[in-house]
Amino acid sequence: MITGVLRNKIDGLWEVFWTGGLTNPLDVIEQITYLMFVHDLDDMDNERSKESVMLGLPYSSIFDRKVRISEELCDAKILKWSVFRDFPAARMYEVMQSGVFPFIKSLDSNRDSAYSQYMGDAIFKVPTPAKLTQIVDALDGIYGLMKQGEMDDTKGDVYEYLLSKISTSGTNGQFRTPRHVIRMMVELMAPKPGEVICDPACGTAGFLVSAGEYLRERYLEEIFYDKDQLNHYHSGMFFGYDMDRTMLRIGAMNMMTHGVRSPHIEYRDSLSDQNTDAGKFSLILTNPPFKGSLDFDIVSSDLLRVAKTKKTELLFLVLFLRMLKVGGRCAAIVPDGVLFGSSSAHKAVRKELVENNRLEAIISMPSGVFKPYAGVSTAIVIFTKTGHGGTDKVWMYDMEADGFSLDDKRSPVRENDISDIVSRFHDLPGEEGRARTEKSFFVPKEEIVGNGYDLSVNKYREVVYEAEEFPPTSEILAEIRRIEGEIMKGIDELERMI
Repeated sequence: MITGVLRNKIDGLWEVFWTGGLTNPLDVIEQITYLMFVHDLDDMDNERSKESVMLGLPYSSIFDRKVRISEELCDAKILKWSVFRDFPAARMYEVMQSGVFPFIKSLDSNRDSAYSQYMGDAIFKVPTPAKLTQIVDALDGIYGLMKQGEMDDTKGDVYEYLLSKISTSGTNGQFRTPRHVIRMMVELMAPKPGEVICDPACGTAGFLVSAGEYLRERYLEEIFYDKDQLNHYHSGMFFGYDMDRTMLRIGAMNMMTHGVRSPHIEYRDSLSDQNTDAGKFSLILTNPPFKGSLDFDIVSSDLLRVAKTKKTELLFLVLFLRMLKVGGRCAAIVPDGVLFGSSSAHKAVRKELVENNRLEAIISMPSGVFKPYAGVSTAIVIFTKTGHGGTDKVWMYDMEADGFSLDDKRSPVRENDISDIVSRFHDLPGEEGRARTEKSFFVPKEEIVGNGYDLSVNKYREVVYEAEEFPPTSEILAEIRRIEGEIMKGIDELERMI
C-alpha cells in the first residue's frame, strides 16, 4: 500500500500530467507506464551486464547498436535513461520522441509477439520539453524512494495506486495479489526447467514474474547454459491472458524487464469459447477474478457441462482442469464459498477435484490478506490433474498470519506462517499423525465425501476449550465491597487534609 512521501510524489507526478493538458486517467497511466519501462530497461541492462561479468555468461546489450534521431545517426546508449536525463530540455524531448519511443516499439523483432502487439501503438504524448523535464525529475524521485524503502514489490503497489485513480478499476472483481502470497504459492509448487506455466487471469503478470525469478535463482546453470532450455524460458514457458489491455501492456513490459524476452501475454476472455487451450500447461498459478456472475452466452459450453453456473470462481476451477495436461499442477486462490457452498454446482466442482483428480491441499488464509482492496476470506487450492482420481487424503493448513497486520494499514508484524506452510508442504510424510487441534493436519477422502465434499478447514479442525473457574458470586461481591470501603477511606482522608 502506498502511503506518505511516496504517495505524495506520485500525486505530484499526476499533477504534472494534468497541468500539461493530459487529463484522461488512462492516458496518464499509459505514459507513466511507458516511462517506467524506459527507466527499467536501463536498470535491467546494467544488471544483466554485471551478471554476465560475474557469472561468465554471454550478454549482448540492447543498446549496442546505432539509432537515428531526426537526421543524426547516434550510439543507442544515448537512449538510456541515465544518459538522456541530464540533457537540456529540448534535446531530451527530441531524443525521447524521435529515439526512445521508436526504439522500445522495435525491441522485439517478432511482430506477432505480445510485446509487439501492446507496444506497437505506443505514442509519446508529453506536450512540451519543460513538462518532460518535470516528469523525468519526478520519476527519479519516485524510484529513489522505492529503492530507499526496500519494500517488496513497491512497483506493483505504485501500479495499483495509479489504477485506483480510474473509477472503473476493479469492476470485474480483480485486485492485486500481495507479492509475498504470490512468492509463497510459487515456492509451494516449486516450478522446474521445462515447465509450461500459465496464469489465465494474469493482470500485471505477478505470478509469471515470480515463477521466472524462482527458476533463475534455483536453476541458473540448467536453464542459462542450455540453449534449448534458454530458448524455452524466453519464448515457450510463460503464458498469460487478460481482458484489460492496460494490464496486458504492463504485464508484457513487466515480464520483459524481468528478463523474459517473448512471453505469451494475450488478450483473451479465458472462460469464453475463444480460449481453446486444452491439455497444454504443466503448471497454473493464478488468482482469478471472483466477483458475482456472468452471462451463460459467453461461457465455453464444455465448462458448463461440468458445472452449470454463472459463478466465475467455479468456472475457473473447471477451466484449469481443462487447460492442464495430465500430471499438470495448479495452485489457485478461491473465495471461501467455493469450499463449502451448498449449491449443486459447488458440490459438482469439488467432487470433480476429489473423485476424478488428485486434490492435495487446502490452505485457508485470513480475511485481511487482501486489505485494503478487499476483505474477502480466501483459500489456496492445490491439485494435480489425473483424470482418474488419486485423492486419498487432503492436507489442510489454517493460516493465521502472513507477516502483516490484518487491517487496512497492513503494517509488518512478527507473526508469519508462510515459511512454516512451505516447509510442512514439502515434507508431507512428516505431517502424518498431527492432531486436528494443530495448524495443519490430514483429512481422509472418505470423511470429505461423507460431508458432502465440504473442504473448509474449520469443518475438520478441532477446537480445544479450556475450562476456567471463577469464584462464587458472594466472594466477588464481598471483594467489591472491600475495595469500595478502601476508596471511601481515601476520600475521607483527602477531606481532612483540605
